Amino acid sequence: MAFAYSIQDQGSIHFVTFTVHQWVDVFTRSIYIDELYKSLQYCQLNKGLEVYAYVIMTNHIHLIIRAKNNNLSDVIRDFKKYTSKAIFNAINENAHESRKNWLLKTLSYENKIWFWEEGYHGEEIWSKAFYDSKV
Repeated sequence: MAFAYSIQDQGSIHFVTFTVHQWVDVFTRSIYIDELYKSLQYCQLNKGLEVYAYVIMTNHIHLIIRAKNNNLSDVIRDFKKYTSKAIFNAINENAHESRKNWLLKTLSYENKIWFWEEGYHGEEIWSKAFYDSKV
């Protein structure tokens, strides 16, 4: 499936948005935000991800990022795959999660995790003004 936005220059700085499936408000709990942080840090230390700016909203995240190894699409794929499993498992293991059954049902389909919406709305940062507007 083709998306309106795709990463052409794998080494350029990009503004990307990752949206939780069905816009579910998952990031209202710090335990799930912590999973995002851990994964971002891992990607920075082990996959060459550079993070220039980010914001975590209740149901999506915006990032300004670049991959030192000119493989941004691969890093994004791995990040989304890992965080899908990690956050889904954190929800499942959270004894205090009042929405557990609903979240697990909503964030899965045919016994597979469906945490993130497809795509990531990647836009190359082409000017300082564009960068500033996204920050």
